[in-house]
Amino acid sequence: MKRWLIPIGVFVTGAIVLGLLVMASGIIPIKASTGHWAITKRFLTFAMARSISTHSVGIEAPENLDEPALVMKGAGHFELGCAFCHGSPVWQKPRVAQQLSPTPPNLNAAASNWSPEELFYLVKHGINFTGMPAFPSQQRDDEVWSVVAFLLKLPEIEPVDYRALVSSDLSKATSTTPLAIVETCANCHGLDGTGRGTGAFPRLAGMSEPYLVATLQAYQRGARHSGIMEPIAARLNQVQIKEIASHYSQQEPFAIPKVSEPDVSGKHASQAAVVRGKRIAQEGIPEQEVGACIACHKLDRAEQNPNYPALKGQVADYLVLQLQLFQQRNRGGTEYAELMHPMSDNLKLDQMRDVAEYYASPSLQNDEDE
Repeated sequence: MKRWLIPIGVFVTGAIVLGLLVMASGIIPIKASTGHWAITKRFLTFAMARSISTHSVGIEAPENLDEPALVMKGAGHFELGCAFCHGSPVWQKPRVAQQLSPTPPNLNAAASNWSPEELFYLVKHGINFTGMPAFPSQQRDDEVWSVVAFLLKLPEIEPVDYRALVSSDLSKATSTTPLAIVETCANCHGLDGTGRGTGAFPRLAGMSEPYLVATLQAYQRGARHSGIMEPIAARLNQVQIKEIASHYSQQEPFAIPKVSEPDVSGKHASQAAVVRGKRIAQEGIPEQEVGACIACHKLDRAEQNPNYPALKGQVADYLVLQLQLFQQRNRGGTEYAELMHPMSDNLKLDQMRDVAEYYASPSLQNDEDE
């Protein structure tokens, strides 16, 4: 053995023993009230930035991050899950969070320092040894991207615009409106369950009470995956779940606006897409082993199995997303959810879009019996 290795070995061993003794002595303060030393903060910040940059390589941002509905969905989660630490356009410096170490940054400025891919990594995985948690559902990348979409818009959002994004009109609430609806549900789904009419949130009005109860319970126990809905449902007791389900089941189903001419602007589905979707819904695609949707998801809600969701009038983008989540095994749901796996597995994306546009189509207003 070379002699020069001996003093190096002694030095390393001594350093390790000294470090263990210092650690065991308890003399190193862990209090958050004083924060890190400046040099420690610089070192940790640099290491964090390099880690995020490295681990976000290969992440691909979707092209629709500027869609208003996606921004609104992200704003809803930000208000419930992020604002109490990071503040918001209407709440700049939360007092308790300011005492964390490190202090959560105000994201008006911080968000502009990261790329969309880096923000995705941060929001989804959180940061060890800080107050930044991972996203509550690791299966729902689509929800994480909605938060990223909001963060990218955050620097230009004024307080009045923020309030419009995260809150609903509660003026029509009455003494009989369940408190859980007013405090928990209405800001996204509306008092009337129509999803505020923006396309950002699913419509709940007229859904069967058993389906809504089972769905909230599935979120509550983590059987249906959502970083937005799971934390909300976890706070509800069974009485509140029953009240919410009963309230929305009694609301008038969303009235699809009637139109006399097909919309050719590109904003809504083409008539050809609706016709293709109608064929899939009513006949299925036998050569792809896809059954007829109408067998379970009736147009007439009086004929609808209460354990299955009614799809008529639902937001098309929401329906497409659910089919994709079923296909990816990232949705979960009630005990009946697995029935959808064989159907979704054999559908192509354009076919998902067609059938979703059919169920969302204004033509169904005059198509009750088909």
